[in-house]
Amino acid sequence: MLNPVGIYYAYWEKEWSADFIPYIKKVKNLGFDVLEINAGAIVDMTAKERAELASAAKENGVTLTYCIGLPGKYDVSSLDETTRKEGVRFVGKILDAMNEMGGKTLGGIIYATWPMVNVPDIDTKMRLREQSIVSLRELLKKAEQYDINYCLEVVNRFEQCILNCAEEGVAYAKELGSPKAKLLLDTFHMNIEEDSIGDAIRSAKGYVGHFHIGECNRKTPGTGRMPWNEIARALNDIDYKGAVVMEPFIRTGGQVGKDIKVFRDLSGNASPQHMDEMAKASAKFIKELQE
Repeated sequence: MLNPVGIYYAYWEKEWSADFIPYIKKVKNLGFDVLEINAGAIVDMTAKERAELASAAKENGVTLTYCIGLPGKYDVSSLDETTRKEGVRFVGKILDAMNEMGGKTLGGIIYATWPMVNVPDIDTKMRLREQSIVSLRELLKKAEQYDINYCLEVVNRFEQCILNCAEEGVAYAKELGSPKAKLLLDTFHMNIEEDSIGDAIRSAKGYVGHFHIGECNRKTPGTGRMPWNEIARALNDIDYKGAVVMEPFIRTGGQVGKDIKVFRDLSGNASPQHMDEMAKASAKFIKELQE
């Protein structure tokens, strides 16, 4: 079985908020099976708006997945107990909204905050990790109730400190001890942190619940030097059945460009039509890679 292939809406957007419905038909026409959206945005929607979004996805045969890096005010690893509890409350609302919409995959830095502003020392990292575990044990009860995979994104040291490699992710998930505690591995981050991308994927067998793809510089897959054959083989080795969702970030500007640190245009000054063509070519590349 081929893995469903998806794309993150912010490939086209410069802000984290957007009208997601137009992107459903767009990604379907470009050859994608999955649209990933900002999980925080659905909390602010009305029940009617959430129903319309879910209905549009269903009508077009597109699966929605949900992703977020928690802002500081919702840091579930915070040493400030008020902030930690507020984060638990907010993520609980995301899970409620996802359940209402039929969503089954939540991913991202949903165990701490992103992007990390104050870089701690190793002792502080471990204290933050302890707080994070406390929060997630509470949240995973709701994820289990709703049958939602809670996918912890393993990211590079410059963006977070708690989970930087697959080994840390597996140890963390094992400590949580929940069947819904999964990992979200990302080729961009693995390229920075792992000795071997293929071995890192294989080491997380049984724990990978979601997978992000992108080139070393965050361009569309198939345009750079990422070892895609190695990655495809490793995913096959662990019998991964979930989606592979690309997260290209190639344009400057807005909060997206600021947070992702896109300080030069990587699109080649692409027109909207060319942006679509690049996405379509990348979807075709990933699907052919699996054949």
